[in-house]
Amino acid sequence: MFKLSMIGGALAASMMFTTAAYAAPPRNRIIIDVVTANGSGCPIGTTAVAMSPDNTAFTVTYSRYIAQTGAGSDPFAFRRNCQLNLNVHVPNGLTFAVMSVDYRGFGHLARGASGRHEANYYFQGQPLNQRLATPFRGPMDRNWQIRDQAGIAERVYRPCGVQRNLNINTELRVNRGSSSPRQASFLTMDSTDTAISTVYHLTWKRCGR
Repeated sequence: MFKLSMIGGALAASMMFTTAAYAAPPRNRIIIDVVTANGSGCPIGTTAVAMSPDNTAFTVTYSRYIAQTGAGSDPFAFRRNCQLNLNVHVPNGLTFAVMSVDYRGFGHLARGASGRHEANYYFQGQPLNQRLATPFRGPMDRNWQIRDQAGIAERVYRPCGVQRNLNINTELRVNRGSSSPRQASFLTMDSTDTAISTVYHLTWKRCGR
């Protein structure tokens, strides 16, 4: 289960893991393959995934992820979603977990309008983690950023010795509410600046520890 901040008992929970179990990130370049990218927020060719040079995080960049309403918008454009299935090529003897995620985008909501960002991520064959849901209220005209952070006891590592892809599900919604239908309201996920990406921070551990 992922929360917006560290849980109160994280320090005590850390005693469940020995320091020796943790490992430095691999030195060799880690490859990530996008097995599938489905959804109205990530049409083919509009999503990029890249591992950081030090293998401590990977980024997901979207170029057409925008939910909007009002001002003659497509009536189905109020909701956009994306489901990514990623194959992270991990060296033998190591595994990883998602430690925290930074979501970024831009929001323009008229007075009376509202929006919502939702996300979760999990390994194939494992239970879904709690879905992060963040509301937005108009008037709004600014960049937004959300950090989703897992406490030490809540981090779910990819099982050792088996291939389990990482699934990432995200969604943006905009509700016109009491705003004028002539006013445009929208939320984007990294759509206005490709230099800003969703960042998944990783922690590494040795298998069998």
